[in-house]
Amino acid sequence: MLNLFLDSTWANGVALAGILVAFLVTFLVLKKGNGFLPKDQGREFAHDGKLSEGKPRGAGFVFIIVFAVVTILFGKFSIETIIYMLLVVAAMITGYLDDCAKTPWGEYIKGFLDFVIAVVTAITFINFNGSDVTFAFFGTTITFNPIVYGILAVVLIWVSINVTNCTDGVDGLSGTIAIISLATISVVNSIQGNGQSFNYVIFILCAAILAYLWFNANPSKLMMGDAGSRAIGLFIAIAILKTGSPFLYIPICIVFIIDGGLGLIKVALLRFLKIHILKNTRTPIHDHVRKTIGWSNTQTVSRFAILQLVASVIVVYLLLV
Repeated sequence: MLNLFLDSTWANGVALAGILVAFLVTFLVLKKGNGFLPKDQGREFAHDGKLSEGKPRGAGFVFIIVFAVVTILFGKFSIETIIYMLLVVAAMITGYLDDCAKTPWGEYIKGFLDFVIAVVTAITFINFNGSDVTFAFFGTTITFNPIVYGILAVVLIWVSINVTNCTDGVDGLSGTIAIISLATISVVNSIQGNGQSFNYVIFILCAAILAYLWFNANPSKLMMGDAGSRAIGLFIAIAILKTGSPFLYIPICIVFIIDGGLGLIKVALLRFLKIHILKNTRTPIHDHVRKTIGWSNTQTVSRFAILQLVASVIVVYLLLV
């Protein structure tokens, strides 16, 4: 918004300042002012879940608020972007309230709230961007019926929120994968020429997440909680929609899909259809590789990051050839 009152030379400087402000404010608040955050109660069924007990949780409250405020103050003014920031904050608040609750909210309550946010986000996106879908690897664009596009967008957004949330179970994992995925989306925007102005918003969130990761590196001092993971998942979905090629979500977020998504599928099939798959596999997959295979936390984060980087490099290569 500050860029409205500056010429292009100063505007670029202000934009850079916004990224630095996002990092520094997040860093300082998490370092000096995290006493208000709720304390983690440990996860009963997660591998090494008890090690998290007592650590400040819900750091997403801090870096998402910083992200939204900095985006509005330093980014290009847009009603669409402001609406997205409000929705991201709403996703953060629902997660933060769950983080603060003595008894965790039920899955159906959280799923319903995610659904409502997904519907509003999909309607907002279609209103400002239409319902064209570009199949990036083939260069073909198809205009979907807005209702069909809306349904598919809601599914994408809901899935993104929940798989990102499920992946947040190892120090540094969810934040690291999120940055790789968001950075890949920004490269895709640059290659395709779609939504490049949205890259700045991506950079601001990456800066805020990096500041958080300073304290979440193994062994962590605090955790983002649902306040962070749900909001990040929502923003990743918005960012992939802004590329105009929403199906790129699959390779760009493949680690999120495999790690968090398999657990969702496993639970859903067992609960609703009484079908038990992956009987010998712990989910999320990050629990399986640590408990069954014996990977350390650091190995898990590094190897999952490598896998996502490989997938991202393949995406970029295919878009360039």
